[in-house]
Amino acid sequence: MIIVPPIKSQGIKTKLVDWIRSSMEGVKYERWVEPFMGTGVVGFNLRPPKALMCDSNPHIIHFYHGIKTKEITASRVRKFLTKEGNKLLDSNGTYYYEVRSRFNEEGNPLDFLFLSRSCFNGMMRFNRKGGFNVPFCKKPNRFAQALVTKISNQVKNVAQLIELGDFTFKHQDFRQTLKEINESDLVYADPPYIGRHVDYFDSWSEEEERLLHNGLNQSKAKYMLSTWLSNKYRTNEYLFSIWKDSFISSKEHFYHVGGKEKNRNSVTEALISNVPLMHSIPTNSMKLRIARGESQLTSSKQRYPIPVQLSMNLQEEEPGRGLGGHS
Repeated sequence: MIIVPPIKSQGIKTKLVDWIRSSMEGVKYERWVEPFMGTGVVGFNLRPPKALMCDSNPHIIHFYHGIKTKEITASRVRKFLTKEGNKLLDSNGTYYYEVRSRFNEEGNPLDFLFLSRSCFNGMMRFNRKGGFNVPFCKKPNRFAQALVTKISNQVKNVAQLIELGDFTFKHQDFRQTLKEINESDLVYADPPYIGRHVDYFDSWSEEEERLLHNGLNQSKAKYMLSTWLSNKYRTNEYLFSIWKDSFISSKEHFYHVGGKEKNRNSVTEALISNVPLMHSIPTNSMKLRIARGESQLTSSKQRYPIPVQLSMNLQEEEPGRGLGGHS
């Protein structure tokens, strides 16, 4: 069973967890480390006995640390979302903006959960001042009892995993996390995808991608990095420059980003590592495959059902940076 975390974000790795888990079969380590925790879905499902979970977004860390300290419990979440959901319904959705303003002033982790589950398309975006600025999803009855129960159970499941393991949550930049890595660690890095639309709490650049590569190699720890290999438009050339000394595993992944068929595009996801993984090949071998027009997949191609979805237009309120959600 896949453990689905209560915090949502676009690009969450829920459907890639089994692939990541099977890819690292046989890899030994003492501690699991994530410099870009995001929703935490990969680490929670790998269930390491010891883990260091870090992120530059303080709200993510405060929320999961609150679960660890039992400040946030399933029963408290149920009561809070029921009460706030009723206010949302009674206001025909306008109460969302009251919660958003309150969150931007006080940073309450339960307000963060409320916004995560009622904002447009599960986005996590913040403006230059650090304020959450995603608009409402336009569904006043967002917190029906069935969803409240589902979210409460997700909090309960994550709380049990944290209690059974040895999880440490830290709000810090990836550069600091790199300094705390031991040779016996396995690092799972899921930074914003370079060369694609950046939607994280902080921006991401080629310079930072190189810093991450160099820091991981200098740590002498084993590492895996989630990124993209290609889509129907282009190939991620950074894999053959910055990460040219690595191994690569690849898998087709399907993103649903709207109701129109042209917006339902497959992306070839990649796992980059400094140790051979299941079905991995050297990155220079992948470069040759692409040059020859051969398959870019090291894992079996999958067929994906196309669900009926409603297309919504997101109106920008102000330029901002988001958590994006890749984890």
